[in-house]
Amino acid sequence: MKIIDCTTYYSEDLMLDVRFNILDKYVSRFIVTESKFSHSGQKKTLNFNINNFPKFKDKIEYLVIEKEPEGINTENTSSSTKRVNSLLRIEQSYNYMMNAIKNDSDNDLICLSDNDEIPNFESKQFKNSNSDIYIFKQLFFYYKFNLFYDLMPWYGTKACKKKKLSSFSWLRNLKNKKYPIWRIDTFFSKIKQTNLKIIEDGGWHFTNLKTAKDIYTKLSNFGHHNEFDSSGITIQDIQKCIDDRIVNYNHQADQSADNKYKANYKLQLIEDKILPNYLIKNKDKYKEWFDYYR
Repeated sequence: MKIIDCTTYYSEDLMLDVRFNILDKYVSRFIVTESKFSHSGQKKTLNFNINNFPKFKDKIEYLVIEKEPEGINTENTSSSTKRVNSLLRIEQSYNYMMNAIKNDSDNDLICLSDNDEIPNFESKQFKNSNSDIYIFKQLFFYYKFNLFYDLMPWYGTKACKKKKLSSFSWLRNLKNKKYPIWRIDTFFSKIKQTNLKIIEDGGWHFTNLKTAKDIYTKLSNFGHHNEFDSSGITIQDIQKCIDDRIVNYNHQADQSADNKYKANYKLQLIEDKILPNYLIKNKDKYKEWFDYYR
């Protein structure tokens, strides 16, 4: 069984560098997809440069999305319409990867992650499983590699054997739960699965390892940009959150909440031992992205 790692890209060279180095010995091929449009619909230049990753050049397959997906509504500028448009762009970015796996074998494992979601293929639970579908439960970090968000786990990387893959958007939207075989509703649902394995020590999610300015740009263009646009948050506000080790986004808020950027949750500065071995061994290389006692 080969492992094919699939991810999307905007401008995150730091996370790709970390990702490639951690996963290299497990992965046969890296598929990286970039669009000429942000999730908010803004035209953008292509930022990926394969020459920035010479060590992995022979393993990387780079896909470019040239056009907007069908169904985009540019007439209605409401928040809900912006969100629907974003979802169409996100779905396109995932499903476009089907073009890269046509020649892979039915039993090859196709893994889908955002580039800051890094699966733990060293997990004994993963190695000892013969499941067809996997969800990797990951530790959640903000701003720095060692600032831990302990309020919730992150169900990030999702994977399945190619023979089970109906689409990448189906894989991404799987419910983060294994359902018992007697649940009748699983027979009528594509996203509720009885034959999946949740990997409890499933890796790491490193979000917003960026400058305050770059986080602002990201949040202005990502899938929930409609929520961020209405929050009124500035670059200075984001910098204060980084300095104070605060998460201001309420991940547990109801979907209908007017402003989810009202949280004030303190991040935990953790010991390095729960991080990937590669980061521990190369801490000097990434020292800018570690926080320290003060």
